[in-house]
Amino acid sequence: MKTITDRKNVLLAAPMALLMFFTSCSSDNNEIELAEPTISNIEIGLSNNEIGVIGRDFHLYAEIVAGDKIDMVQVTFEPIEGENYAGSWSFEMTWDEFKGVKNATVHKHFDIPEDAVEGKYDFTIIVYDENGTTLKEMRNITIYKAENLPVDPQIRSYLVVDTSTNRQLFNYTKDGSGDRLLIMNNTLTAQAYINNVKGDGKLYVVLINKKHNHKPEYIDAIDYSKTIIWDIEEHTGLETSKTFGNTVLDFSTTPITMTTANLLIGAESDNNLPTPNAITGLKAWEDGTYYLGLLYQNTTYNMSLFYYIEVTLSL
Repeated sequence: MKTITDRKNVLLAAPMALLMFFTSCSSDNNEIELAEPTISNIEIGLSNNEIGVIGRDFHLYAEIVAGDKIDMVQVTFEPIEGENYAGSWSFEMTWDEFKGVKNATVHKHFDIPEDAVEGKYDFTIIVYDENGTTLKEMRNITIYKAENLPVDPQIRSYLVVDTSTNRQLFNYTKDGSGDRLLIMNNTLTAQAYINNVKGDGKLYVVLINKKHNHKPEYIDAIDYSKTIIWDIEEHTGLETSKTFGNTVLDFSTTPITMTTANLLIGAESDNNLPTPNAITGLKAWEDGTYYLGLLYQNTTYNMSLFYYIEVTLSL
């Protein structure tokens, strides 16, 4: 039989147990799961080919949304276990310019260091969030010496001439000389040659109003609603490395006939293939600065190059 003191202890124990239960639940509910950053639309290497060349430009693009706010963004190159290398090399770069923002477009170009060692590497993008969370996104990339690339497209020459006046707008082989001036109703020709190509590839010459802030770095990234297509040329099935250009010489005629890529400044349509696009809307001719671009993309070996100059149009 329980005494009066025993009943008091039982009655006191029940409220204490309930209090501990609700306190525990309350503590659990206060544990907030922190939002983590996300990353999308990643491009690593020119034309997203996941290739780096020692001593040359390396392209990185990514769109980041922070869980709270970005603290910093970092990339690392680390050797892969089991791979063989001629030496020891790793590398990292950090950018704090995105600190404090929620959304960021990371578009960076930097040179692969001269002391880099050829081989396959783990390439990791690391996003540090101000709330303490971290995101890591990893890819495998290959680093080459230039002489060991499967193809190494390089601009040999690039000449833009106003055929109406025989005036040079631009000459790549003469330190970029030329007045870089477009004049309405004048016809211009662009002559471009690319060294060290084989397999399949395409060459584009484009004209884009600078106000659109659109400078595609490879052909598949062209926004045709903003881009005037000056010329398109293609090569297929080249078995050995050659020079490829958009100027065709016909030696069967006397004198020799030369076919070049011409564009009338003020034309109603461009030279897109297979169907020309109307030069209207965002592409309509107007006073101002334009990007004149040369893009080459080798589809067999997924290697590309791009080159832009600024020219001025006077209506």
